[in-house]
Amino acid sequence: MQILDRRLNPGGKSLENRQRFLRRAKAVIQRAVRDSSQDRNIPDILQGGEISIPPDGLGEPRFRSGPGGIQDAVLPGNRTYSEGDYIPRPEGGSGGQGSGAGQGGGDAEDAFRFMLTREEFLDLFLEDLELPDLAKRRLADVEREGVRRAGYTVSGSPVNLAVTQTMRLAMARRIALRRPRIQEVEQLEAELADCTDEPHRVTLQAEIDRLRTRMRRIPYIDPIDIRFRRFETVPRPIAQAVMFCLMDVSGSMSEHMKDLAKRFYMLLYIFLTKRYRHVEIVFIRHTDRAEEVDEETFFRSPATGGTLVSSALEAMQRIVRERYRPEDWNIYAAQASDGDNAYGDSEMTASLLTNAILPVSQYFAYLEVGEAGQHDNPAMPNSALWGVYERLRSEGHFLAMRKVSDRSEIYPVFRDLFQRRREAKAVA
Repeated sequence: MQILDRRLNPGGKSLENRQRFLRRAKAVIQRAVRDSSQDRNIPDILQGGEISIPPDGLGEPRFRSGPGGIQDAVLPGNRTYSEGDYIPRPEGGSGGQGSGAGQGGGDAEDAFRFMLTREEFLDLFLEDLELPDLAKRRLADVEREGVRRAGYTVSGSPVNLAVTQTMRLAMARRIALRRPRIQEVEQLEAELADCTDEPHRVTLQAEIDRLRTRMRRIPYIDPIDIRFRRFETVPRPIAQAVMFCLMDVSGSMSEHMKDLAKRFYMLLYIFLTKRYRHVEIVFIRHTDRAEEVDEETFFRSPATGGTLVSSALEAMQRIVRERYRPEDWNIYAAQASDGDNAYGDSEMTASLLTNAILPVSQYFAYLEVGEAGQHDNPAMPNSALWGVYERLRSEGHFLAMRKVSDRSEIYPVFRDLFQRRREAKAVA
């Protein structure tokens, strides 16, 4: 369906200003959604809910004619102030009344409050996020519908009227039915005006009447000539991708760290399932050994043990080799760990990343979780795993690396890793 708004701009309003206002209002709502998401649990994000936005900056621009200049006014009943005095602002808003918190509300400010459904909340929450460098390698099974031209039809919307095709059919019909041309009638009328022979004038008038009658019977454009452009939905192939979620669940990961990692992966899971219909997700958790698990086990089942990061990378390498050929799939990986690793495993980890994982991956993101306030201390040395990944980055390998130590940092970091950008390589 296409809706054309042909209404004129209302008086005192500009179309460009209105569009600017709509963009600004949408940006305010998106910012309110992101701010509210930081105080929610991940399951609560899926439920939508109430959003509050301040009224400042939401006024639509409008030109008004004002009196201008300086005016003097005499107000009756004034026994306190003289000309030139400054009148103090009433407490709690206009008239001394609280503006949202009852009597004497102080600095309280009214806000617009409205409810967003689950779909509306997620659309705003994930609007400018995307998988970087998503390339169309082998096209996946059809998952998306598009629109294409499909000839003409005898009914449709006026905006889809095919003028050229309609006129072509109308001309063919007029020729087939031998509809008189207007030039023939005009020629006979000119001959009649110059004719002085009465019998011949009668003959010319009769022929003119016959031709005009035939023209009325055969209209210039008939309803059977009208054609509309026809469109039909067609399946369009899309690129297929797989996301590997690698999470450390060893004994060195405290409950706080595991909570941060799971929150990050929950956001990633919501993002992928909402925005992409053909992205497979592989969950791998590891201690000193790695295993591929389902979603429920990944997020909820407890585990403990030593730490061997290379085991997760080996599991990912094996799964890629068995199920996801790099020539056919866009491969992504997101790893979360506290940075601890077994002594002597760093070189194996670096070798696997350099020779097996990074060459076939479109994007590899590493999230290092820590205790509250741990990463705020500049004197705190980097972890063993962070040092290995930094060395690989300095050698020219592309790795996106971030640190978090508090729940409020999860969404900003997640957004920083997966926000839409012209060049994904800009992520440091």
